[in-house]
Amino acid sequence: MAATISFIIWGLFITDTVWTRSVRQVSEVHDPEDWTVHHDFDCPRECFCPPSFPTALYCENRGLKEIPAIPSRIWYLYLENNLIETIPEKPFENATQLRWINLNKNKITNYGIEKGALSQLKKLLFLFLEDNELEEVPSPLPRSLEQLQLARNKVSRIPQGTFSNLENLTLLDLQHNKLVDNAFQRDTFKGLKNLMQLNMAKNALKNMPPRLPANTMQLFLDNNSIEGIPENYFNVIPKVAFLRLNHNKLSDAGLPSSGFDVSSILDLQLSYNQLTKVPRISAHLQHLHLDHNRIQSVNVSVICPTSSALPAEHDSFGYGPHLRYLRLDGNDIKPPIPMDLMTCFRLLQAVVI
Repeated sequence: MAATISFIIWGLFITDTVWTRSVRQVSEVHDPEDWTVHHDFDCPRECFCPPSFPTALYCENRGLKEIPAIPSRIWYLYLENNLIETIPEKPFENATQLRWINLNKNKITNYGIEKGALSQLKKLLFLFLEDNELEEVPSPLPRSLEQLQLARNKVSRIPQGTFSNLENLTLLDLQHNKLVDNAFQRDTFKGLKNLMQLNMAKNALKNMPPRLPANTMQLFLDNNSIEGIPENYFNVIPKVAFLRLNHNKLSDAGLPSSGFDVSSILDLQLSYNQLTKVPRISAHLQHLHLDHNRIQSVNVSVICPTSSALPAEHDSFGYGPHLRYLRLDGNDIKPPIPMDLMTCFRLLQAVVI
């Protein structure tokens, strides 16, 4: 067995599963009340209108500085990778059927978004504004919105009430921005009744964000500077199943007394932190990433609380823990591995140490 790294694989590797909401297809059968076979097929000369897909307008990669007038029949609008700086109301005057707008990789600023330009789009479901010049979350937005993608901007502010009417939003992506702790108030996320995925990875947070929506199932906070988690923090998000805190500054002292003993959590990622021991976990946990911490030894009762009393073959009868996959590589665990821990590992499907 190698001195620092050895691989023990007792079954098939189970790929990490991300529980995302089955997004309603916007390519559903068109309602004859929304548009008719007699609608105008005029196409902006800057764009491409495929005859076989009359509800789509492709204007990407054309060096556009302005948004062209959008025909009333359009559901899907592709404007990514241009030089657009503003979103005025006028181009969308007739675009009452829009479901999808992709404005990624432009030069849009908050000052360039005319108030009401987006909120007038009463049927909009998906809004992509990644890789722009936004400094705060744009507002107001249409109540119908289900996904808001704002990754790789310069967002450092979330104005009060920004999310107050977005009760249909299920996914909010704010990764790779400039958010710090004082960007949040206790009611920042109020109104997001159906939010399921919140991504705030690659920001500058030192603390966990306050008062998250109760329906949050996926919380991504990788690559921040988070040092601790408040006691009972997970009580307000009782459905969280996928928690990612890789590349932070978590230490043993910064964890609540109950650790991550939260029955809803199925996948827990704590790689590249400062932990010296395995934190307390729930018996329902399935995937645990603890690689590249400072762990020197593993308490078998934490990983496999039933293993000391049960031989490995009993796992086939369902008496073993739910944990299937465990990563411990990049720590300071020295061989030989105690026999009780070896027995514990046999109950798992895959172990990397």
